[in-house]
Amino acid sequence: MTFVLHEDPFSGNCYKIRLTAALVGVALERRFYDITRGETRTEAFLRDVNANGRIPVLQMGDQFLPESGAACWYLAHGSSLIPTDRFAQADMLRWMFFEQYNHEPNVATLRFWLGKLGAANLSDLQRSQLAAKTDAGNAALRLMDEHLATHDWFVGNSITLADIALYAYTHVCEPGGFVLAHYPHIQSWIARVAAVPGYVPMD
Repeated sequence: MTFVLHEDPFSGNCYKIRLTAALVGVALERRFYDITRGETRTEAFLRDVNANGRIPVLQMGDQFLPESGAACWYLAHGSSLIPTDRFAQADMLRWMFFEQYNHEPNVATLRFWLGKLGAANLSDLQRSQLAAKTDAGNAALRLMDEHLATHDWFVGNSITLADIALYAYTHVCEPGGFVLAHYPHIQSWIARVAAVPGYVPMD
């Protein structure tokens, strides 16, 4: 089966799927879209790839699977990236949900606003949200750092999808105004993730 990833290389959500695929030895074809130019909002994309107008989308033949967490789960099924213990699986999902609810809306959003769009191009509404998103992003990073002070990985004794989900935007958070030097345990964990066999860097 051929796997195709519909993605924007700047996106950490897309990178989660690339990293998962690399760690389980699945080759991906890549098709690129620039979300800042509306390339995921065209009639063809909405009709043929994802009616929700978003990436990433993992394509397997004529099947299309949006949402990074779902695609990572599909690729990692049966691998060590998903624990076999029932509680550990749920704990892994807990961190993945935390990433989507507490981490990504703040850390990833500020990286996009400040690192991609640029401060001068933000709307008044976006500027009004900078301080709150910075505070919420740092709160998420502090919680992660506290956990990693006593754990090498977020769940169990090896890398899981929880680590992949949180790594994607954390290791490139500084363009969003966050300072990794404030989080030494996160820095050590970032180095551990990058040393995992099969690791591929973000574009």
